[in-house]
Amino acid sequence: MNRTWPQVALLSGQWFVLAAAVLWGTTGTAQAFAPVGAHPLSVGAMRLLVGGIALFMLARSRGKWQGRDWPWGKVLLAAAGLAGYQLFFFAAVARAGVAVGTVTAIGSVPVTVGLLTWLVYGIRPSFVWLISTTLAVIGMGLLALAGQEITLDLLGLGLAIAAGTSYALYVMSSKELVKTHSPTAIMAMISAVGLVLILPLFFVLDFSWLAQPQGTAVALYLGLVTLAAAYLLFTRGLVRISADMAATLTLAEPLTATILGLVLLREPATLSVLAGMGLIFAGLALLAWRGR
Repeated sequence: MNRTWPQVALLSGQWFVLAAAVLWGTTGTAQAFAPVGAHPLSVGAMRLLVGGIALFMLARSRGKWQGRDWPWGKVLLAAAGLAGYQLFFFAAVARAGVAVGTVTAIGSVPVTVGLLTWLVYGIRPSFVWLISTTLAVIGMGLLALAGQEITLDLLGLGLAIAAGTSYALYVMSSKELVKTHSPTAIMAMISAVGLVLILPLFFVLDFSWLAQPQGTAVALYLGLVTLAAAYLLFTRGLVRISADMAATLTLAEPLTATILGLVLLREPATLSVLAGMGLIFAGLALLAWRGR
């Protein structure tokens, strides 16, 4: 029996990636509920630990854990990109501020992936991708820079670009891995290798905030929902769509974060914020419905 149009639409890669971006968009709000004194790096490390354990257990229960026949170069590159993004992003925000750090890091991801796709595979980005990415990046800039006093920190800017590049490498490497392995096995392996790379953090950071029920709840939510579930959705979407399209669709993350900030944290809805939300939505809607 042929599938109806709504069924095909719901199963398409665009919607998997958009769902992942929406879950990622809750990360900042969830971190806001972490106990006082919880260092962002320790929160990020626990997020990767909880999510990695969940992904490993899921892969084992489904019989999809494969310890051999892995292209280890691509696995290491993906894991380094995933771990590097966490470290570079937090460092960039600390140096350049939340606005500039966020705009440069997240906004550079789709541009970098598009350029790498062109350089590595010789696939020139489509006109639809160019328009939708431009709209979404401008919209994200309006969201992040609304009402902010901007100061330029070259080191912070460099760290933000490094964060965006790291995530772009993760996306490109994962796109290669989905050709031969299941999304569950891929994310379990990448998380495991990523944990090894950031292992020193567990010996130098303070994790005493986990003793509080609120801290435990935040760690579980970030690990299970914003990492395990979100990255599974994203990787599954990569099976069906191109890497550059997936990277652009992840700009739904700041849109979700802004909506949660307006609703839950009572942040002001300025004209710049509303315009930014509209541009991001227009860019993502164009890409989701028209495709590559």
